[in-house]
Amino acid sequence: MSVRGSAKRPLPLRGCGAIAQLVERLNGIQEVSGSTPLGSTIDFRRFCSGRPVAIRHGRPASIRTGRLLRGCWQSRHDGRMSRILAIVVALTLSGPTAFAQTKWPGQAETDTVLHDFAFASGEHLAAMTLHATTIGMPQRDAAGEITNAILLLHGTSGTGKNWLTPSFADEMFAPGKPMDAAKFYVILPDGIGRGGSAKPSDGLKMAFPHYRYGDMVRATYQQVTQGLGVHHLRLVLGASMGGMQTWMFAGMYPDFMDAAVPMASQPVRISGRNWISRRVAIEAIRNDPGWQDGNYTTPPMQWTFTAPAGRLLTDNVQALAQVAPSVDAGDALYRRMVDNARHADARDSVYATEAVMDYAPEDLLPRITTHLLAINSADDDVNPAVLNTVGPAVAKIPGAHYVLLPADLTTRGHYTYEQAAKWSRYLVELMAGQTPG
Repeated sequence: MSVRGSAKRPLPLRGCGAIAQLVERLNGIQEVSGSTPLGSTIDFRRFCSGRPVAIRHGRPASIRTGRLLRGCWQSRHDGRMSRILAIVVALTLSGPTAFAQTKWPGQAETDTVLHDFAFASGEHLAAMTLHATTIGMPQRDAAGEITNAILLLHGTSGTGKNWLTPSFADEMFAPGKPMDAAKFYVILPDGIGRGGSAKPSDGLKMAFPHYRYGDMVRATYQQVTQGLGVHHLRLVLGASMGGMQTWMFAGMYPDFMDAAVPMASQPVRISGRNWISRRVAIEAIRNDPGWQDGNYTTPPMQWTFTAPAGRLLTDNVQALAQVAPSVDAGDALYRRMVDNARHADARDSVYATEAVMDYAPEDLLPRITTHLLAINSADDDVNPAVLNTVGPAVAKIPGAHYVLLPADLTTRGHYTYEQAAKWSRYLVELMAGQTPG
């Protein structure tokens, strides 16, 4: 193992949860430079005028707004605002938002190389790089041990930087917030197969080991302990895939953390619609005429036409209805989602989706001794409350608690976990040793 290591009045928009937050956030921004998830340039002057929007792939994004966006709302309240919402939704649907704060105190990037890593399949990697973003600085006790570390685990299609989305980061890392960057050392790893960590598209292609969630949890544990020198965590929090892996972490390493918060997940074997929808996504790629058993030289594209179906199963249906109120608006959103899928690597997508196949944490639950708080949203159709899987499981874990967030137009279905303001008080209570709720 080796390591390398000014306030303005908000636009009067309600609803759509994080979508509204992003649009309101634009009011106070005169210029934002960076890259959109689609690597595009968006000219909001043309956008507000109703003229075609200039979207040029592969160039830096430069968005000017402030009075401009507010004026668009005030002077053109004739339906064109829905076009702004559609663009913002397209950005949120495509991954980490372009409006995320780019630098928090102590923010840094680090790589850990694990040597001769053995996968459950029997495959090996002589050297496997695992990447992480870290925020804040480690604090040590008299024995030199780090005492203020927090681990955040991302979802299947994301990376550690998903946690930098303002609706989460501003509510967690800012001064006085639950994960205040001045007090905590927050670790945002990229799981195997994603971001800056080892993945098939790095060069091995289909010769890359077929990793599973158990492999990912063990690798992250080694990354944190051996690479970053953290031997105990104040908190492990994860959502979606990261939520499932949080259940696993709490059972596989019960003394490794003070508290665990699995979100947008269930502590039961992957099955039903949750698995079948993933199988559909896998087979859409594997049966693409351009797939060629994964040995293609020109990326397959046919599968991208069905890729948006996965996102439609995860987001809030009310919010989607509001931003796609017509056939034309729905078609435009669909085309943007297809275009986003075309920027994904098909091999990486297959591997990442198949990784869940070993998820069956039931036998780990009796081993959980840490303070555990499970949080789901009532409009999360990936983990439907009607299945009643979380409550009974939590009831068997001493001292564990379960919060089901109510659904409304402002929640985001499976992605409500990104809206930290809706649930942060429960985390504050947990970390203060109080009973959440």
